[in-house]
Amino acid sequence: MQTTLWTNIRSFPDTKYMGSKQAILPEIMQALSSIEFDSALDAFSGSACVSYALKQMGKRIVANDFLEFAYNIAKATVENNNVKLTPKTIEFLLEPNSKAGTFVRDTYKNLYFCEEDCAFIDNTYANIKELADATEQSIAMAALCRACMKKRPRGIFTFTGKKGWDGRRDLRISMARQFIDAIRLFNACVFDNGRKNIATCLDVFETSAEGIDLVYIDTPYISPHSDCDYTRRYHFVEGLCSYWSKVAIQYETTTKKIRSYKTAFCSAKTVIAAFERLFYHFRECKLAVSYSSNGIPGRDEMIELLKETKSKVQVVEIPHKYSFGNQRHKVGNNNNSVTEYLFIAE
Repeated sequence: MQTTLWTNIRSFPDTKYMGSKQAILPEIMQALSSIEFDSALDAFSGSACVSYALKQMGKRIVANDFLEFAYNIAKATVENNNVKLTPKTIEFLLEPNSKAGTFVRDTYKNLYFCEEDCAFIDNTYANIKELADATEQSIAMAALCRACMKKRPRGIFTFTGKKGWDGRRDLRISMARQFIDAIRLFNACVFDNGRKNIATCLDVFETSAEGIDLVYIDTPYISPHSDCDYTRRYHFVEGLCSYWSKVAIQYETTTKKIRSYKTAFCSAKTVIAAFERLFYHFRECKLAVSYSSNGIPGRDEMIELLKETKSKVQVVEIPHKYSFGNQRHKVGNNNNSVTEYLFIAE
């Protein structure tokens, strides 16, 4: 059972998404397998790799994230049990669309991508919106977002131009090729676990845990070494999901980033109260909380916070080294070596 599970997990598209648990999924799944539960809410689903692994365990999953591009990934891989993009649909997505806008070319040309790639993004977005099936739209949008991230050094949008550019294939091939490759990967992920799984795009305090046995929590980590502003890093793909109709662009910034979404988990002044509110919100469920040894609050304080609503708390410790850093000098240094905690509270 476990051997099959670990093999299947590897079929999930690799990701450099900040804070992704993909590298330590076997340890997380091993710990969660000791808990009795049939349904799970992944409250901050992010890259969706944990939700996907739980789906492979046969659980009924609700995958939630407040970022729209993360929601599309979860809808394509977790909620989706049987829809794939056919060769005919892929061909349609690649066709010229006379109704396509020019927003990406007009706003972002040569900031992140060349004019040809920007034109491809404009055109493909227009074609995606003409798909009648919502799941097909999410697969295609997830693939387009992945293509954009793969074409950027470290997959982020906090700098412009050729910084970090090298000879790797991901940066050399066209956006169209990246898009087609991404569709292939997402199509390969699709399987039916016999459950009705759901993806949602809500603030975590708007989610309902009714009928849910276990809530998996992986909030942004406040660290002395880096900020945890996901919107700043991924603003381009987040804006792209609505063609920037739902976001506010800060045109005065070099990166043309969007205004970050407010969250109490990203400030040392508010994070303790945010966790208290979060644990109370899910007080009727078992909790599994991923956190880092360099995060705020610390290990002991997190245990005390959980004990306000739970009688039993155990801690699984997983050594880990992040390859993700906010600046070049942070990549590979000792500040990225941490112990990942999984707090299990019942």
